[in-house]
Amino acid sequence: MPISEIATQYAQKAGSMNTRSDREESASVTRRGFMNDMSRGLSGIALASLLAGDGRHSRQAFGAESSSQDLQETVSGKSPIRPKINPSRPFAARDPHFTPRAKNVVVIFCAGACSHLDTFDYKPELIARHGQPMPGADGLITFQGEQGNLTRSPWKFRPCGESGKMVSDLVPGLGGLADDMCFFHSLTSKTNTHGPGENFMSTGATLDGFPSMGAWLTWALGSESEELPAYVAIPDPRGTPQSSVNNWGPGFLPAAFQGTDFNASKPIRNLDRPVGVSADIDRRTRDFLQRLNRSHLDRFPGDTELAARISSYELAARMQLSVPEVSDLSSEPDHVVKMYGADDVENPLKASYAKNCMLARRLIEKGVRFVQLFNGAYQTGGEGVSNWDGHKSLEPQYKKHGQVLDQPTAALLKDLKQRGLLKDTLVVWCTEFGRMPTFQKGASGRDHNPSGFTAWLAGAGVKAPFSYGATDEFGFKAVENVTTVYDFHATILHLLGLDHERLTFYHNGLERRLTDVHGHVIKDVLS
Repeated sequence: MPISEIATQYAQKAGSMNTRSDREESASVTRRGFMNDMSRGLSGIALASLLAGDGRHSRQAFGAESSSQDLQETVSGKSPIRPKINPSRPFAARDPHFTPRAKNVVVIFCAGACSHLDTFDYKPELIARHGQPMPGADGLITFQGEQGNLTRSPWKFRPCGESGKMVSDLVPGLGGLADDMCFFHSLTSKTNTHGPGENFMSTGATLDGFPSMGAWLTWALGSESEELPAYVAIPDPRGTPQSSVNNWGPGFLPAAFQGTDFNASKPIRNLDRPVGVSADIDRRTRDFLQRLNRSHLDRFPGDTELAARISSYELAARMQLSVPEVSDLSSEPDHVVKMYGADDVENPLKASYAKNCMLARRLIEKGVRFVQLFNGAYQTGGEGVSNWDGHKSLEPQYKKHGQVLDQPTAALLKDLKQRGLLKDTLVVWCTEFGRMPTFQKGASGRDHNPSGFTAWLAGAGVKAPFSYGATDEFGFKAVENVTTVYDFHATILHLLGLDHERLTFYHNGLERRLTDVHGHVIKDVLS
């Protein structure tokens, strides 16, 4: 069933919850019918908002009185901190737990497990012992079987920036920005499988059904924008990652806080005015409907479910105007388009990803709290072809992926910095796990490696240039300042002014949190 039809059904369901009299029902139906026509095609935006008002989560979502269970201590011994959400403005900006260093987040997620050994983790010993067995690894079997000998990167590493950070020629544009980056070289994961690994990095859990980091943040903090979703996910031009929408799902949080997914080449459909409806008529109709809704709400003060539904409808209406505007890149100057590589006619995939990077910057400019930008997909081409899963033919595959990733991502970072946005924005580059320092036996690629890999942060609140932690001499295992994904998430939440131990949601008898019962803020990386 089309999502628009599902959204209509939920709208009808929501409207039926206020059957107080025939007259009131008639008025409700009239309003509902109008909005069904106006919101047709709003896809996941309207659905998410409508679900938020269907009554299933109203107590936790909108700050009504908590039960005694809700007030129990967390596993850390600290009392939970619930966001106080105005039901008429569920996405309004909310106070953090303490003074934040960052206000917005851009996550760049390289789906497929981008190799740290071919990008940011320089290992001279791996070069020196190229072709030799890895000491102590006789008969080593990992995700896809037995491993061969140590294999240096096909790309040279060069000193970059004033810091002299060694970065691979695979990503020269990003290497040129090494002085702006805070590297985590000792990350570890709980899984060596892509879907669970994506889930773990995006949600803090390997299973489906848990809230994404963006959902936690927007539930806690709302958004500075009243015209756009608080949380936007931008899938790769080739499709979604392996875990698909779970990467930006709400889990057990109110559905309103899931990510709204669209990209520069596939904007939200059916947002144009119907044929024959002028801009003036559209505006006056919206104004009239708003007066009707407000009058109806005044008759039932304190009805948070009604307020939430009206708010969701109004946001959907505003997005009919704002989303096409923010998605229209035609106003970007030629020099900006060129800087991103969005004009590359010889590499249309790179150009498409570059436009997604431009869209990410425009969303941050408009006050969107959390933008999740994906590089790599699983729906097209399979293993290593459309993603970073380089088992069999790493060099030719990574050569293609590096060209797509490098210039646009570097331009995004430079653009944010030039516009003064980086002082309030945290940029996160990550992937689900790392790669082996060996090539797979009988193949020309690296197998999965959750025992040590790299991510980096840039922007608000972090030291740069800075490197934290290290893998062993071959890049096989994290050995110095070993860091979990829970620690990584705890640090990101801290930068946004949130205590990861107190940001909890009572679900199925447990105080759930992004970091489960783990995680420590890595204070060494804080500026």
